[in-house]
Amino acid sequence: MNPPRRTLLAGTAALLALPALAATRPFAEMTDGPFYPPPRWRERWPDWDADLTRVQRGAEARVARGEHFGLELAVLDTDGRALDNAEVEIWQCDALAAYRHPNVAQEPGRFDEGFQGFGAARSGRGGTLALRTIKPVPYPGRTPHIHVKLRHPSFGERTSQLFIAGDPGNARDFLWRRLGAEERAALDMKLEPAPAGSGLRWVARHRLVVPA
Repeated sequence: MNPPRRTLLAGTAALLALPALAATRPFAEMTDGPFYPPPRWRERWPDWDADLTRVQRGAEARVARGEHFGLELAVLDTDGRALDNAEVEIWQCDALAAYRHPNVAQEPGRFDEGFQGFGAARSGRGGTLALRTIKPVPYPGRTPHIHVKLRHPSFGERTSQLFIAGDPGNARDFLWRRLGAEERAALDMKLEPAPAGSGLRWVARHRLVVPA
């Protein structure tokens, strides 16, 4: 296996239409929270890919409820260099506000059987990757959010949460309120209507900055 490389943000990253890069501080870290699905539990399920909106169980495929959402990410460091081969995991509740976790009862009718709840991808050359999920919904006591965890040999592991820019629930969320203006900008996703025919309702193009 080739070692991870740092390259100038170019190529596929241009598709993200990101603003001009400048050195900045890494995104604010947060804990895993109570619903990070443990690896041993995930091993029971073969379908934890980058598309959280489709669950394959044998010959049967189920499709997630909610507004399907394309999340395009670019992973770069504080010097503005892109990181390829970064592992990115996301997890969130489904459209019924239920998480996938061994401590959460999966009662029929109270969770969406078409939503994975957890997915993962690796950044390619240029530091970019794409995941398909649903627009996050409020969870009791929380504003809509997506948990995100990054791993790479250059910085180890970092965990945080992504929020919807301008969501009215943000101002009531205890974690979002703790963030400064720059920290919010680093974690607030700007949703845009998806292109016609994409099968998505929304897209967001976002960069995740990690230590150099």
